[in-house]
Amino acid sequence: MTNSQQKRPITRDDIAQMMQQHSNWGRWGKDDQLGALNLITPAKHKEAASLVREGTSVSLAHDAVKVKVRNSPAFEHRMLETGLTPGAVSSADIFSVQFHGFTQTHLDALCHVFYQGKMYNGFSQAEVTETGAARLSVITMKNGIMTRGVLMDFPWLFGVKYLAGSQAILPQDLEAWENKMGVKIKPGDAAFIRTGSWARYAAEGEWDFESNSAGLDVSCVPWFKQRDVAVMASDLGLDVMPSGVVGVRFPVHLLTVVAMGVPILDNCDLEAMADAASQRQRWDFMLSVAPLAVSGGTGSPVNPIATF
Repeated sequence: MTNSQQKRPITRDDIAQMMQQHSNWGRWGKDDQLGALNLITPAKHKEAASLVREGTSVSLAHDAVKVKVRNSPAFEHRMLETGLTPGAVSSADIFSVQFHGFTQTHLDALCHVFYQGKMYNGFSQAEVTETGAARLSVITMKNGIMTRGVLMDFPWLFGVKYLAGSQAILPQDLEAWENKMGVKIKPGDAAFIRTGSWARYAAEGEWDFESNSAGLDVSCVPWFKQRDVAVMASDLGLDVMPSGVVGVRFPVHLLTVVAMGVPILDNCDLEAMADAASQRQRWDFMLSVAPLAVSGGTGSPVNPIATF
């Protein structure tokens, strides 16, 4: 996409064209449900494992948020038995979480986003019913995700603690990051976009997330498609908000999940990872993600792990 195209407002018609231009539908067969995870081959597993040199791991998840923050439901944790329960010989509890939103760290399965009645690879959105998703659910990822992860730390690049307001990350920023760090995004990688949203939350508290949050401009989608990423991730919702596309709230989500078949990790906490990476001057690592094996689930709360 040229600079002149970037300057022109992107419309719904542009999004429709991008859905076609950057589609992976049929690439791995008409019945494929793994999408871009097909790019994580046995050779990619070995490449990721070779990045483990110290054996040091860092969680990329935010602690489960048990109060309503970021305009999203709280993680519910209720005790059934405790050390104060008469006659108790053990403890027990219940977890309940509405994980889609702006708070809990979670994985979006490929059934999570619809476009004109379709999901990734042309499957009908009618496949998702009250009993769950018959196609493209998180159960397709039961074997886990293990690949090379790369932290693209834009506050570090720009010399700030966090990106302010609704700053849009543009393709030239992606290029600048690669050039400065000397690290390239490669096929099968998981790209982590740090905006510093949790640092911003600590400094500023609540804000209107859907109208004032930094993230990727939709013009970045061709860049990631060209590099054949397998997973996208960020410390909020990946998209800049507002999106800049009239009538489309989350165009990056839409193109990434539905067109490219790339699952997304939302609301990662990348603050500790940013410190670990800058101390080592290492921006790639072995990533491991183990979603819950829920048949029909539209995603899963997760605790992604980076290992150096």
